[in-house]
Amino acid sequence: MTAALSLPLLGGLIAVALLFDFLNGLHDAANSIATIVSTRVLRPRYAVLWAAFFNFIAFLFFGLHVARTIGTGIVETEIIDSAVIFGALGGAIAWNLITWVVGIPSSSSHALVGGIVGAGTAKAGFSVIVWSGLGKTLAAIVLSPLLGLVLALVFVLLVSWMFARATPFKVDTTFRWLQFVSASAYSLGHGGNDAQKTMGIIAVLLYSQGLMTGDFEIPLWVVLSCQAAMGLGTLLGGWRIVHTMGSKITRLTPMQGFCAEAGGAITLFAATAMGVPVSTTHTITGAIVGVGAARRTAAVRWGVAGNIIIAWVLTLPAAALIAALFYGSTRFFR
Repeated sequence: MTAALSLPLLGGLIAVALLFDFLNGLHDAANSIATIVSTRVLRPRYAVLWAAFFNFIAFLFFGLHVARTIGTGIVETEIIDSAVIFGALGGAIAWNLITWVVGIPSSSSHALVGGIVGAGTAKAGFSVIVWSGLGKTLAAIVLSPLLGLVLALVFVLLVSWMFARATPFKVDTTFRWLQFVSASAYSLGHGGNDAQKTMGIIAVLLYSQGLMTGDFEIPLWVVLSCQAAMGLGTLLGGWRIVHTMGSKITRLTPMQGFCAEAGGAITLFAATAMGVPVSTTHTITGAIVGVGAARRTAAVRWGVAGNIIIAWVLTLPAAALIAALFYGSTRFFR
């Protein structure tokens, strides 16, 4: 543990953490609203209001297992100090802004995990990595989009069988209403998994400064401020990424939008319950590819999907490298 920060510096670092949470909501707004916007069930301005509300209230429905994984399960807590936190947040924010500018739906979650690894190893080497926690996070890079894809594909096949004799008008009308349910569920899953990552960062910072002791817990004010920051970011939206997610990968009908959101929501609920910090971006992208492939493989623009996958692969190491540079820069101020 390093010397305690002054209150203004501590407050500033917490503000940087909340800025990351805000940018997470801004960057990942497309995850919650891309399908419901692309199917024209809701106009964008109303869709972001809808998603922001469910992002905020997500803490009422989920435990804080993901926050504990981020706070204690990526690198050893003993080496975490204010400089490591600053480096991790700097790397994650920088990578989020880079991918937001170019419109690539990369993972804010894995940018933060990469930032923690990069700053932590820059301080104390690779021996401080908690491989069990990092391992399940890395596994989720593959498993969360794959599970989202499979569930969405199953939902499409099941729904197609159930509505085989229904008219196209009836199917369209039914799933326009059901998309309100699926979009709400996905927004809950997004708020429940993603906001907890910043909660874990702020909590471990408070522990490193001696302001909290004992078992790892998340104060209520941290929970509420993180949910509010993410909700506000979602409210402002990320329209470049909405366009990529909602139309460039595949064209969606309301039925397909429902299936993608339902498959993604179930994946997020399961991951959050198990404390696995997954990427909501990966999950919904896999689900959208699943519903497109259920129609025919040619319906998926595989070139766009391939570019997104490249961004996924680059996210963790790129954020780690940038975080290590941010951590190194703190030496000039000690």
